[in-house]
Amino acid sequence: MVTIGPSIMCADLGRLVENIRQLDLAEVDFYHFDIMDGHFVPNITLGPDLIRALRPYTNKPFDAHLMVEEPERFIASVAEAGADMISVHAESKVHLQRALQQIKSYGLKAGVALNPSTPLCTLDYIMDILDYVCIMTVNPGFAGQKFIPSTLRKIKDLKAKFEQEGLEIAIEVDGNISNAIIPEVVRNGADMLVCGTSSIFIPGQPLEDSVKRVKQLL
Repeated sequence: MVTIGPSIMCADLGRLVENIRQLDLAEVDFYHFDIMDGHFVPNITLGPDLIRALRPYTNKPFDAHLMVEEPERFIASVAEAGADMISVHAESKVHLQRALQQIKSYGLKAGVALNPSTPLCTLDYIMDILDYVCIMTVNPGFAGQKFIPSTLRKIKDLKAKFEQEGLEIAIEVDGNISNAIIPEVVRNGADMLVCGTSSIFIPGQPLEDSVKRVKQLL
């Protein structure tokens, strides 16, 4: 079953609790938190304190996406704040195997995020510890970018790679996952959709209607 995860970065930050209550009623599956440090990507966004503040308002899983230069420095604080899943970027200054083990030590699901140009062979020697892979379908850092068409083949190739190895590792897609592109990414093997301004948080459209539309597309 394909799951839907609204991107909190794209929500109304002045009405976050209200947004989460609306999205819970619409039965989304998880919430995605983009944590940026201004170094790995040229932007600064959410952090552990926000995860901690929102944790009492929903039982849905919290997915923390660390777009940071040295993710090992953030894993403990994000885990303790209430995350259920944490992904780290393979391109950051990271000892990847050790970072994944650190995430697992907190009893959380561990993931690796790959930028559009990063090859899938990066995953070859860590698949035994992975729970999910986040395929970036835009270059990370900002909402509202154009979907990169070549990432569809990357999703398909990754799905085939996991099937060939007999592995059940979820494929998450993140980056302008619009209503127009949702059927395509799902057809190519996506299991988890990170939904932002092009599908869930559409100006002037009730969140419940946006989620309903995404579910219809699935």
